[in-house]
Amino acid sequence: MPTILTPEQVKEKYGPMFCKSLITMVDEKNGCAQVVEKCSSTGPKEWDIVNRRRTKGIITDIRDEGAIVMDLVIGDRPLNFGPASTELGAQGIYSLRVEGDRVHTKWRGIAGASVGIGACLPQADDVIETIYPDDFKMGGAFSAETEIVTHKRVRLVIGVDDTDTPQQGASWVLTMQLGRECPYGKFLNHKIIQLNPKAPNKTTNCCSTAVSFAATEEEVPKIIEFAKEFIRKGSYSDDTVMTTFVGLKVPEDLKKWSWDAKSVLFTIDDAVAAAERNGVEIHYVTGNKGTIGAVAAIGCFDLGLKAAGIPEDFE
Repeated sequence: MPTILTPEQVKEKYGPMFCKSLITMVDEKNGCAQVVEKCSSTGPKEWDIVNRRRTKGIITDIRDEGAIVMDLVIGDRPLNFGPASTELGAQGIYSLRVEGDRVHTKWRGIAGASVGIGACLPQADDVIETIYPDDFKMGGAFSAETEIVTHKRVRLVIGVDDTDTPQQGASWVLTMQLGRECPYGKFLNHKIIQLNPKAPNKTTNCCSTAVSFAATEEEVPKIIEFAKEFIRKGSYSDDTVMTTFVGLKVPEDLKKWSWDAKSVLFTIDDAVAAAERNGVEIHYVTGNKGTIGAVAAIGCFDLGLKAAGIPEDFE
């Protein structure tokens, strides 16, 4: 019979380990998921990234964004444990399935990496329980497998523009405060989006901003309502706009439109049309002049450094 342990029981059995949190977000419409894993130290994080990239499994991309971020497909794929990997020791994730409000992921680790999937990840915040096979052994030369169960979450991105005036405020500060103070979901990321510096209606830098949360589906409307009121209270402008998008894949059409917004002078109607085409909701908090920047903030959110620059920065 398998053994099922909570994070507290794992800690009691194996002693405290090093993974701080293991957040799993799913986008069932697009058949994909994302795991954000926060580790206590750089060394294990780098080793895990390299080894999981080698073994592939359901991973389509893995990178260091302060935390380990893994893009995954929902389903099952074999791990690439070849002779070289066996000699080196390796770790991978080969299955992800959604069951109600829970996500089940299956992991395999060889040698020292088996401790990671057997004792370290199972203690992380947001883990509900870990299922161990009855023949489970880890460490040394053992190969081990575990099934880790986490809360099912989705990604919510909130874009904001035009909360300040030439004399007061800074939109990026307000959204950072929003991320840190929101009582719902888990604050993930904050971005500053450089817009067209030739825009006629702007404060000094012409930037919009955005934040993302990992949230249960029940938390999404609560975060949106909290954010609207938080931004309304913190805004110095009569033209503040907020946008929202739920999902892990920002549509390519919106990415292109938002990148173009760094050099093209779009109208508010253009922004509304782009939002409607791509599943972005617009919330007019105190006005509507921030619509272009707030929509572009969603489209640029996953562009990495390009979000913070203009096209000339990357020529």
